[in-house]
Amino acid sequence: MNTITATELRTKTPELVEALAAGYTVDFVHRSRIIGEIKPREKTIKLFDVKRMEKIARELNLPKLSDREIDRRYRKHIMEKYGKGLPRHK
Repeated sequence: MNTITATELRTKTPELVEALAAGYTVDFVHRSRIIGEIKPREKTIKLFDVKRMEKIARELNLPKLSDREIDRRYRKHIMEKYGKGLPRHK
C-alpha cells in the first residue's frame, strides 16, 4: 500500500494499520494531490535499569518483614476495610 485517499481512510483502515506495523510509509492523497505522508513512529525500547531500581529501594529504606508480620499487617488492613466476620485462612 503506497497511497491512500481521504475516502479510503474509512474503508481501508485495517490495511493502513498493517502497512504501518510493517514499517512502510503511506502517501496521503486528497483531490488527486499528495498532501502528506503517514509514517510509523520510531520504536523506542525502554530498558529496565536494575541499578536505578536498587538505588531507589535503598533510599526508601523499607523494613525487612517476616511472613508472619506481613500476614498480621494484611489482616489488620482487611479488618479496618471490611470489618469482622471474614474467615481466617491457613
